[in-house]
Amino acid sequence: MKYPEISLVGAVVLVTGAGRGIGRATAQAMAAGGARVAVADLDRAAADVAAAEIGSAARAYTLDVRTRASWDACVAAVVADLGPIDVLVGNAGVMPVAPFLDEPDEIGEATLDVNVWGLIHGMRAVAPAMIERGFGHIANVASLAGKIAIPGLAVYNASKFAAVGLSSAARLAFAEHGVSVSTVLPSAVRTTLTSGLPLGKGLPTVAPRGHRGSRRADLPHPARRDARTRLPGRPRPRARRGAGVAGPTGAARGRRRPGSYLRRLGSARRL
Repeated sequence: MKYPEISLVGAVVLVTGAGRGIGRATAQAMAAGGARVAVADLDRAAADVAAAEIGSAARAYTLDVRTRASWDACVAAVVADLGPIDVLVGNAGVMPVAPFLDEPDEIGEATLDVNVWGLIHGMRAVAPAMIERGFGHIANVASLAGKIAIPGLAVYNASKFAAVGLSSAARLAFAEHGVSVSTVLPSAVRTTLTSGLPLGKGLPTVAPRGHRGSRRADLPHPARRDARTRLPGRPRPRARRGAGVAGPTGAARGRRRPGSYLRRLGSARRL
C-alpha cells in the first residue's frame, strides 16, 4: 500500500506522554524536523517545561489518555491553536512491576486504561479527521514486551501485546483511506518511567544518548542488539545479516536497515 507522503515541515504533530522520556525526545525530534508540536501530558508542569525547551514550535496541553472526554478536549484545543493533526504519536504509558498474583487489581486496570484504552481513545479522537482529509499517520509506541513475555510484567505484557494487535488491525482498517498506522517497539530504555527498576529480564537494555548510566554515549539500536541477545530458556540466536526493525508492527525481520525510530517517525511516509 502506498500512502500519501507527509512532509514533516509545517506538519502538526501531537505527542502524548511528551513531558518526559521517549515522548519528550520524540517531540524534540519532530520540532527539529520542522513540525509544529503539541506536547501533551497528564503532568502539565512537565509538558510546559518540555514545550519551553523546544521553543516557539511547540505548545503544551493537558491530556489524560484514559478518558475520551480529555482526548476530545485536547484535540479540539490543538486543532484550534495549530491546525488539523497530521501525525499522532501515542506514547503515553505506565509500567508497574510486581508478581502477577500480588499486583492490586486497580494497578492492573490503570495499566490497561493507559496502555490500551489510551491508544483506542486517541485513534478514535484523531483518525476520523485524517480519514476525511485522505492522509495522516498514527504511530503507537508499544514495547518489545509486546512480543516477549517477561516475569513480573504480566499485565504490562498483556497491555503491550494488545497495543501491537490493536495497531495492526487499525492499520488494515485505515489503509484504504490513506491513513497509515505503525507500531514502535522500543527495548528496555533507561528513562524516568523505568527509574529505580531492575531492567533487562530478557529485554536488551539501552540508554538515551549521554545517559549517565551508560558506558557509551550512544548505545546500539535495540533491533541490532535483539538479533544477538540470549533470552531466558532459549538458545542464543545467531546474528542475521540484515536483521533490523520492522515493517507494519515494528517486529524484527530481515532486509530492512535498523535505524533510529525517531528518524523513521520523522520521515512520516510509511510509518
